[in-house]
Amino acid sequence: MELNNIKPADGAKKDKRRVGRGIGSGLGKTAGRGHKGQKSRAGGFHKVGFEGGQMPMHRRLPKRGFVSLTKADTARVRLYELAAVGVDEIDLLVLKQAGIVSASAKSARIYLAGEIGKAIKLSGIAVTKGARAAIEAAGGSVAE
Repeated sequence: MELNNIKPADGAKKDKRRVGRGIGSGLGKTAGRGHKGQKSRAGGFHKVGFEGGQMPMHRRLPKRGFVSLTKADTARVRLYELAAVGVDEIDLLVLKQAGIVSASAKSARIYLAGEIGKAIKLSGIAVTKGARAAIEAAGGSVAE
């Protein structure tokens, strides 16, 4: 094989379609654009979502719901997971080191799931009402 003999396979390359080049080409006169109308003319296109002046779909439909951008920053921690930490004073850094909370979490919230058998002291962590009651019943304290 030599470089001057290399060529694409038969049928692999098609000639570019040349529109508006006479009746014999099959795409003369209107050049495949049909007759009249906005899309038949040069520059005759409009923005995405435009419906000819009719109120567009994205404005007709009601807005619904809300997506919090900070939801992923707050880690949810079950109450019984605190017992596995093995430390009496717990804050966000301790939870990250124990692997209970992801390293990217900016805050944590403890909620009532299971039981806690020992007294712990929480600081800088949000706590639900039920979890607070369970922690204080076990002899612990919560400082936010």
